[in-house]
Amino acid sequence: MTTPPADSRPPHQDQPPTQQPSRQDQPPTRPPHPSGEAPPALPQVSDTGVLDEALERLHQHGPERLGRLTNHAPMAVEALAAHGMDDTVHRWLDRYHHKLEEFPATTVPISDADWGAALGDPRRVGDWIGYFSRDLAERPWQEVLVQWWPRLLPGIAGGSTHPVIRVGHAVRTLLGGETTAPRLTELAHGLGYWAARHHPLSAAAAPAGTAAPSAALWSVPPVPVQEGGLPDRLAQLDALPAWTASTAALRPAADATQVRQRLADLVAAATFRYAAQAEAEPIMLVHAATAPNAVLRTLPALPTELWQPSLNAAWAAAAAVVAAYAPGPPTGDAAAEGLDGAADGDRGPGTARGAGTGTEAAGDPTALAAEAFARAAENGNEHAIKLTDTALDVARSTGSPLALTAAARACELILPLS
Repeated sequence: MTTPPADSRPPHQDQPPTQQPSRQDQPPTRPPHPSGEAPPALPQVSDTGVLDEALERLHQHGPERLGRLTNHAPMAVEALAAHGMDDTVHRWLDRYHHKLEEFPATTVPISDADWGAALGDPRRVGDWIGYFSRDLAERPWQEVLVQWWPRLLPGIAGGSTHPVIRVGHAVRTLLGGETTAPRLTELAHGLGYWAARHHPLSAAAAPAGTAAPSAALWSVPPVPVQEGGLPDRLAQLDALPAWTASTAALRPAADATQVRQRLADLVAAATFRYAAQAEAEPIMLVHAATAPNAVLRTLPALPTELWQPSLNAAWAAAAAVVAAYAPGPPTGDAAAEGLDGAADGDRGPGTARGAGTGTEAAGDPTALAAEAFARAAENGNEHAIKLTDTALDVARSTGSPLALTAAARACELILPLS
C-alpha cells in the first residue's frame, strides 16, 4: 500500500502542533453573528475517540476510486459521529472498506511558489494533500482556511462538489470539538482534494436580481442533454442562453446577516426541491443541497468579507447541479404553489416556520430527527446519510416537514450500502 510520505502528514498525536505565527500573521478571529445574537449552536462532536480512529483508518486511502468516483467515507463517518452514532462508525466503515483505494502516489512537493501550476491537476492530489498537511502542521487551521478559501471557491464544482462538501464536514468537526491531529489531517485531505479537482464554472453570474432562493432555483433551466457524468453536463452550460440570466436572478444580499440567511434559504430550497423531484436523480441531486450547506457550515470560521463570495459560489454550484440533473417545474408550477418551500430570503435569524405549508412537523422535533437519521444509518448509503444530515439542519432552521420528507425520499430511492 502506498501511504503519504512521512513529511507530508503531521504526526498522529494527542494534540496538534503548538507553533504559533507572529501577531501580525494571526488569522481573523471567528466573527460574531452579524445580528448581534449568538451564532447557532454547533454540534458537540463526540469525544470518545471513535471519529479520530475512523479518520486515521481512512487517511491511508485516497479521496477517489476507479479514476473519478469519490471516497465518501470521511464525510459519512463524520455525520454518523455528529449525530451520536459512534457505535455504528467502525461497523459502517467495515462495510464500505471494499470501495477504498490506496493513497495516491506523490511526485514533486508543491510549494508556495509554484502551487498555481498544480491547481486543478488531479494527478497531483497526493502532492496537494502533502502540501496542506505540512501547512496545517505549521499554522493554525483557521489561518490556512482563510488564505485558501477564496483561491478554491471558483472551483467549487470540481469533483462534482465533493471536495467542498468534505471540507465542510471537516470544518464542522474542528469548530464543534477538539483540534486533534486526525481532524487536521482530514482538513488537509479535503483541501488537497479540492485543489486537485479545482474546476471553475463557466458563465455563472453573481446575484443581481430580485428572486428569493426558492424562486431562483426553480427558474434554472435544465441542460439540453441530461446524460453522462456531471462534467459532460456542465460543459453544456456555456451554450445554454438562459444559464447566465438564471444565475443572475437571485436577489443579492445587502449585508452579512442577509448572506447567512440567503445561504440557509438556498440550502432549504434545494432540500425541498429534492423532496419534490428526487426520483429524477436520487444521488446526484443530493449535492444541490449538501454543497451549499458545506459552505454555510464553514461561514463561522471565515471573516465576514469572505461571506458574499461564498454565497455566490454556493449558489452557482447548487444551480449547476439542478441544471444538470433536475427536470423543470412540474405541471401546475409547484414552485408557485409552495411545494419547494421557503419563499423569502429576508426572514430574520432563528425564524422557524413550515416552509410553503405554514405548519411545523407534528411530533417532538428531537425524536423525529433521531428517527430520520436512524433510518438513514440503517440504509447505510453515504448519500442517504449526507442528505439526511443536511435535511435535519433545514428541519431545525425552518420547522418544515418537507425537510423530513426529503430525508425519507433519500432513504426510499437510494439503494442501501452493500
